[in-house]
Amino acid sequence: MNGPALHEPPVPASWRIALPHTVAAVPVARALVRTALAELEHAADSDTAELLTAELVANAVEHTAGNGPIELVVELLPTGCQVEVHDPDPAPPGDLTHPYRAEPDPWQEHGRGLLLIRALSSSCGHRPTEAGKAVWFRLPVVPPQRRPV
Repeated sequence: MNGPALHEPPVPASWRIALPHTVAAVPVARALVRTALAELEHAADSDTAELLTAELVANAVEHTAGNGPIELVVELLPTGCQVEVHDPDPAPPGDLTHPYRAEPDPWQEHGRGLLLIRALSSSCGHRPTEAGKAVWFRLPVVPPQRRPV
């Protein structure tokens, strides 16, 4: 082909970082997501992305054994963003992709993370990996008129 291409699809940007298997990973993960989304003109809602990322990372830390690192993957797409957390446990994450069958106990501190991920993301799920599993969510691009000034 001679000359420049008329239309080339944008290449998605992505970040991949190993995080410690401790609660200290949660604020680091939130900061990475916030920074990644701040770089885009048309981004997903960063507050929601931070909250859901914190839930995924906290679940990986709390519900997987071992001291090996967990991994955060943030992918920015033309349609929004996808965030994945990789951990060494191959077991599926509770009821992530199934409707919640009972109301969470209002007196318990835990038990709402997967509910939040299902409710606030455009899609979510999990998949096996060579080293365990990846749990992910997607958020769409926020239209410019709905963004805070």
